[in-house]
Amino acid sequence: MLAAAIETLLRRDDLAVLVALATLTLLAWVALLLGAGTGMDPVAMSGWSMPLALPPALSADWSAAYWLIAFLMWACMMVAMMLPSASPMVLLYARVARQAERQGHTAKAPAAIAAFASAYLALWILFSLLATAAQWGLEHLGALSAMMSSRVALLSGGLLIAAGLYQLTPLKAACLSHCRGPAQFLAAHWRPGVRGAWRMGLAHGLYCIGCCAVLMLLLFVGGVMNLLWIAGLTLFVAIEKLAPFGERAAKAMAALLVAGGALLIAM
Repeated sequence: MLAAAIETLLRRDDLAVLVALATLTLLAWVALLLGAGTGMDPVAMSGWSMPLALPPALSADWSAAYWLIAFLMWACMMVAMMLPSASPMVLLYARVARQAERQGHTAKAPAAIAAFASAYLALWILFSLLATAAQWGLEHLGALSAMMSSRVALLSGGLLIAAGLYQLTPLKAACLSHCRGPAQFLAAHWRPGVRGAWRMGLAHGLYCIGCCAVLMLLLFVGGVMNLLWIAGLTLFVAIEKLAPFGERAAKAMAALLVAGGALLIAM
């Protein structure tokens, strides 16, 4: 009976892809919980949480191990935050790729699906490297607290205002439009084969970075180690990409961010 159930699951390709996406997202969130959830007790710190939870004054001179673990934590954070809102695009691509395979127009669908998703995540992992460098720079200047949030009101307010104003730019609108229209994106960018899937994944990743990278910098405002802040940003990204009112939500958030930044600077 178990073998029959597994065979049925494998035949249901959509469910198999969905389970893979959910598993990867869950593992990324578990890594974040393990990294941020042990507190600041140096005796209790271990693994991921030890280097990232050290006070900035003790980590000004980063070792190679500190750099690596900080980068890995950022990479897990980007997977945890961005993969949920990208899942509809991946699922639709998987369905189209399987149909193209049946018609003999492309390579094996599983390889193409993996290439598409991997290229998308590769760009966010590259962004993680840049974010790690930004964290190093801010720590070196003494601008971050122990929870990796800005301790400088002008910096926090400036990031909030910059993110709010970016929400209103044509570039943000164009990138958000591509992220909100999976079918239109696939029709405009379709390429056959594994290499074509990789190129499509990169294209989608670039649009997604154009849509959300500035919002990710707000992690330095609320705290890179603040799980509630991370979850809130994840939820908002999902709303503006997937909800019917997402475009209006993006503009409403712009007003809140600018107002919040101005208030923070004025205080």
